Amino acid sequence: MAFVQLIDRLSRRIGQAAAWLGLLMVLVAAANAALGVLEPYTERRLTHVAIDEAEWYLFTVLFLFAAPWGLQAGAHVRVDVLYSRLGVRGRAWIDLAGGVLLAVPFTVYAVVVTVPVASEALRIHEVSNDAGGLPRYPLLMAVPLAFGLLALQGLANVVRAAAALRPGAPADDEPSEAA
Repeated sequence: MAFVQLIDRLSRRIGQAAAWLGLLMVLVAAANAALGVLEPYTERRLTHVAIDEAEWYLFTVLFLFAAPWGLQAGAHVRVDVLYSRLGVRGRAWIDLAGGVLLAVPFTVYAVVVTVPVASEALRIHEVSNDAGGLPRYPLLMAVPLAFGLLALQGLANVVRAAAALRPGAPADDEPSEAA
């Protein structure tokens, strides 16, 4: 279970660091809004495309790198309405099936399809199509990295679920209190 603990710790630390981008994003958005209000009084253009793009770059990176932490913490949305009514083994079966059949294959596929896009963006040093915009290649390179971290967290969750299903593993077959 050292692998699981390592991945959990990595997801948590990266997610917590990414969470600070939310504050930065709010500050950038507030500054951009204030500059927009001041523009008519200065007779100069104070807002820039780069500031607008910085807002959504920050949001994108926040979302991408907080997702593995959300998966690790169980903060993701569950579609299964029965999950909370199941005991430990029942939840472990759903976690195992969901990880093996959905989460890990999807995230690995996402890495496979985004690596060539990110590689090409890096090769050409892709920039925004808008005049004064930001370079896009750093953001595009973050996508496969974040999906790779999400795949690792999904794999850690699969290992954790499989361990809960082993004979002799602590079992609580009582439904959770949230039911």
